[in-house]
Amino acid sequence: MNKWIVCSLTLLWMLPTVLSVEASGRKKKKGKEEVKVELSKYDKLFKGKRSETARGGFVAVYKVDGKVYLEYPLKYMGRELLLAAASTASTDNTVCTNGYKENTPMHIRFTLEDSTVQMRKVNAVIAAKSAGERMDRIIEQNFGDPIMAKYKVLAYSPDSTAVVFDMTGIFLDEEAALSPVPKGSGLMEVTKSLNKDLSSIREVKAFEDNMSVKSQLVYKYSVTYNKARVVTDQPLTVLATRSLLLLPERKMPPRLSDRRIGVFLTSKQYVSDQGEPTERYTYANRWWLEPSDVEAYRRGELTEPVKPIVFYVDTLFPEAWKQPIREGILKWNRAFEKIGFKNVMQVREFPKDDPAFDPDNLKYSCVRYVPTGVANAMGPSWVDPTTGEILNACVLVYNNVIQMLRNWRFVQTAQVDPAVRNKELPAALVNESLAYVIAHEIGHCLGLMHNMSASAAYPVDSLRSESFTRKYGTTPSIMDYARFNYVAQPEDRGVKLMPPDLGVYDEFVIKWLYSPVYEAATIWDEAKVLETWVDEQMKDPMYRYGRQQIGGRYDPTALEEDLGDDAMKAGEYGIKNLKYILPHLNEWIADDPEATARRALYVQMVNQYYRYIRNVIYNIGGVYLSDAKEDISIERFRPVERERQKASVAWVMAQLRDCEWWDNPALLKKFPLGIMSSPTIVEAVGKQLMAAAPRVALSSSLSDEPYSMEEYFDDLYRGIWSSVLENRKLTTGDMVLQRLLLNQLNDQIRAVGGNRLGIASGNPGEVLNELYAPSAFDAECYGLDAFLLTRDFGSGYGWQRPLDVAKIDESATYYYQMVLRIRDLLESKMKSFDAEDLPHYEAMLFAMKQMLGKQAQIK
Repeated sequence: MNKWIVCSLTLLWMLPTVLSVEASGRKKKKGKEEVKVELSKYDKLFKGKRSETARGGFVAVYKVDGKVYLEYPLKYMGRELLLAAASTASTDNTVCTNGYKENTPMHIRFTLEDSTVQMRKVNAVIAAKSAGERMDRIIEQNFGDPIMAKYKVLAYSPDSTAVVFDMTGIFLDEEAALSPVPKGSGLMEVTKSLNKDLSSIREVKAFEDNMSVKSQLVYKYSVTYNKARVVTDQPLTVLATRSLLLLPERKMPPRLSDRRIGVFLTSKQYVSDQGEPTERYTYANRWWLEPSDVEAYRRGELTEPVKPIVFYVDTLFPEAWKQPIREGILKWNRAFEKIGFKNVMQVREFPKDDPAFDPDNLKYSCVRYVPTGVANAMGPSWVDPTTGEILNACVLVYNNVIQMLRNWRFVQTAQVDPAVRNKELPAALVNESLAYVIAHEIGHCLGLMHNMSASAAYPVDSLRSESFTRKYGTTPSIMDYARFNYVAQPEDRGVKLMPPDLGVYDEFVIKWLYSPVYEAATIWDEAKVLETWVDEQMKDPMYRYGRQQIGGRYDPTALEEDLGDDAMKAGEYGIKNLKYILPHLNEWIADDPEATARRALYVQMVNQYYRYIRNVIYNIGGVYLSDAKEDISIERFRPVERERQKASVAWVMAQLRDCEWWDNPALLKKFPLGIMSSPTIVEAVGKQLMAAAPRVALSSSLSDEPYSMEEYFDDLYRGIWSSVLENRKLTTGDMVLQRLLLNQLNDQIRAVGGNRLGIASGNPGEVLNELYAPSAFDAECYGLDAFLLTRDFGSGYGWQRPLDVAKIDESATYYYQMVLRIRDLLESKMKSFDAEDLPHYEAMLFAMKQMLGKQAQIK
């Protein structure tokens, strides 16, 4: 018995030593024998391998023999994360824009089940008004988080507080939502194939609440534009950064949106626990601003925020750009100071000696330099999908933005500002204009959408007043596309030509977005308080919000690139200025031996002229839109007045009869061989004028005193055939318009004649979309291309979509009647036509008879 007790004690004493030997993997000698001890699973992953380790307060990440292992703490299982990707460097920045996240960050969480880590997509759309076990079960059973991927647990950490799993694939482009290469947009489609053998993991980093992995990805890519292959199997190498950010457990209280305030939104669907219908809500996207001293803030003292909004400025910018970029960012501090915060917006350069800094990491908001020929800038942001809290924003400034500013300033203000009458803008004007562009984009980063109705609040003639423009600029909102003061005439001295630094609308939105509402106990109580703020401003047009119109364009007071409350009057002033500038172009633009600069400005002037006319065309069949509440005496929609629509048709026709001044021989002979501008202008405008018919059908159906379809077609007829009706000589514009109408008649008459004439019918839905959506020329002239090619930009309120007016659109009938009128008119006048004009009219008459068929030919 004693013998067995001694043996047991001996074994107990020896056991810890044996376990220690196994864990360490060392070799022990027992006599002359050598005993090999097994490594733990954790040690096997790393021992004897080429490895790189990054360990932070959140996770540890390992790069081992070309693979990425994540050591993920068990305490963070179930916590919400954002996983994002950006291009850090590439061999072709026309495909990949460095610093831009091509896809919305993935909202995920990890869960552990048996020996598997599951990556789940967080279902952040569903929310509940009330809390409790029953509501938790309802959401869990019906709106759970779906599994996106799973990873085998390879080992536990030595202290068993974390699991290790292989995530290499997701960093080598196995997840489409994390690809740094865009799929394309609009008419452009990009396809790519990854060469895994040439791709590799380059670097891993870990910090307090995030980690990042850099991968070198090698592709072959092709580009198709409008179904035509334009690039085929070209090589592309991208250095991509993927960052994983741990979202805080303490969430920002969301703020319910108001349709009368133009902010970016996060959509929600509230589920009731009382059997009521589900409700859809949206949260306003905003940064989380809290005063560092609540009591001081409530006493009315300027208080710094707990967490300021910091933008880091790219060191790659030209040195001269950095100061105006800084000024553009800091302009917004004025609006924050009016609601009690100071030093909210802060600017820093990319730090040189901070190993934690990475501009492509989700932790840092940056202003990035993009050295491409694009003449633009943009300001996207990314949010916590559960609350709408903005966590990251980025302003991308493309190299040719200065060219865009030069064009704007010259075309819109050269009539009154001698300083812009050069090939290059003076430095002071570059700085002033660039600061404006940056301030506009920072507005987006703060949550503000475009407000395209803002400039319509100002009477046109007020834009010629020094006192008015000095106080208000050209628009109540910097988020408008109002640009520079093209209304100002050469004799107007002291008139301000710039948009405002910030308008009264911008300051109000900052107040609405960021002011704490301490008297509200819940977000629903808060929404009632904020609603009263908006109610108080609704009758003042300077606070009106007008959604940008992309798919369906109905409201002529919510347009890009316009000024004032009367498009015809503003257009008259603008055209008068263009007529003043054009003859001076050769004189003002010197040192231009190839006329390159002059030709570029000439093209911009023609585009500007088109904008003036197009703005008036939107009156025709227009409908004023408003998101006013029912208890406010503002109509949700109201057709444009009959007299304004009729006058707009006459105004446009007058412009088309008087645009040959663009064919300036002293200027055009300096340019390369090309077509005269006047027929090109007439064709572009004529198409838009004729495409207004469905809008007129809609507008007239809503009005008590309509501008009817019959009246519209009569005005169209009299305007296009005025050369015959007035017995005057044909102009080039007349011929272009009449040929355009002929083509339109040929298309529309099919609706009456059907396929009996051998003409196939089309898809009316597609036709309507074409009529209501902006044309390719519109996209170029109005700067819409960036938004047409960006999916879901500003989603939340929803754009005004094209309405199917086929049931009330009698265009085909009126076009048929117009064919009869034109036939009768030409037949009655044929003997009186000038010999030079006669062939044109004979061709027109023959075409009309062909459309009408054999009966018309026999007459």
